[in-house]
Amino acid sequence: MTRLQDKPVLIAGAGIAGLTAALAFASRGFDVHLFERAESLEEVGAGLQLSPNATRILRGLGVLPHLATLAVSPEAVVLREARSLDEVARVPLGAFAERRWGAPYLVAHRADLQSALLTAVRNHPGIELATGTTVRDFALSPEGAAFTIEHEGRTRDIRGSLAVAADGVWSTLRALAGEVGKSRFIGQLAWRRTPESDSAEARALLAACPGVTVNAFLHPGFHLITYPLRGGAQINLAAFTPTKREMETGWTRSMEIAPLRAAMTHTHPVLAALAAPGTSWTAWPIHIADLDGAWIDPGGLALIGDAAHAMTPFAAQGAAMAIEDAETLAAAVAANPGQLESTLEGWAIARRRRVLRVARRGALNQFAWHAKGPVAIARNAFLKLRGPESLAADLDWLYGWKPSTH
Repeated sequence: MTRLQDKPVLIAGAGIAGLTAALAFASRGFDVHLFERAESLEEVGAGLQLSPNATRILRGLGVLPHLATLAVSPEAVVLREARSLDEVARVPLGAFAERRWGAPYLVAHRADLQSALLTAVRNHPGIELATGTTVRDFALSPEGAAFTIEHEGRTRDIRGSLAVAADGVWSTLRALAGEVGKSRFIGQLAWRRTPESDSAEARALLAACPGVTVNAFLHPGFHLITYPLRGGAQINLAAFTPTKREMETGWTRSMEIAPLRAAMTHTHPVLAALAAPGTSWTAWPIHIADLDGAWIDPGGLALIGDAAHAMTPFAAQGAAMAIEDAETLAAAVAANPGQLESTLEGWAIARRRRVLRVARRGALNQFAWHAKGPVAIARNAFLKLRGPESLAADLDWLYGWKPSTH
């Protein structure tokens, strides 16, 4: 047992990043203290995509069996014109993804993934989860890391070997570490809802776009992503529109859907009906973290997931990057006992390189999906020439990625 493993790893935040990190460290013999400010981990968010680079890690941590009955394995990602629903391009998934990238491509409700992670965490004797507990401060010293936590009005210090900030895009610990890395609003809204699959609007959508697929509907003024959730019982709808309004922090807010209806007016009637009067959408302002910010303090602090690098959702890799962060951080720390400073520095360099490449892919998707006029025509012609397997090969660097320990 190494000296680092004589003290627990301290993790702030029990979202996807924090729960995965707890499992990744515990699987390597570390005791873990995980702190979450919410009293209970309730259902939040909507759908998310779990590409093979993420599910490979989740499988290794024993999480996938807990998700199996609710996650869906889509047959393909299909790009479609929003005005006509015509197919522009297709990337095969399903069994193809398993063969090519060695792990499944899944879609799931964020709450279902969190529940699966939470089940695995509660089954692990090396992890202590404290809810209703806020991390108020942290300190680093040659003896290790410490959190100042508040629970039921009482404050105390908890000491450990390493402090991990997994407390999201509005990270308290990142703010305590300094202004560098502060999140900012990018002028985009994500509109979300999850109608039941047997609703009239969902049946019309499934009839027009058959198959178990992730659909991306392309339009100059917005784009819409759809896919099945919860064993096919629901359909995840995520639309993205620009806005000039400055939006405050906060994950969800009820808003008048007029901007979304306006963006979808000149689309196929099946899509326009999804934002008909009376439908209820939740708007999420998209904030990103400054990718130039520090992700570590070599003295014993690491930021992971959205706390480090919240990014746009246009590459569908936010959850996957958090999962990769957690696994690679635990592997690096366990493999280099007694060298925490250099280990954290090396980990941050490698992760920054990977995350920046993913962020660039998201920016490319955003540009391509909102193209208009001659640019949209050229985009469609290019995609049709490439073909499904060629487009899949372009994603080998992303979906085929494996941690160095695998």
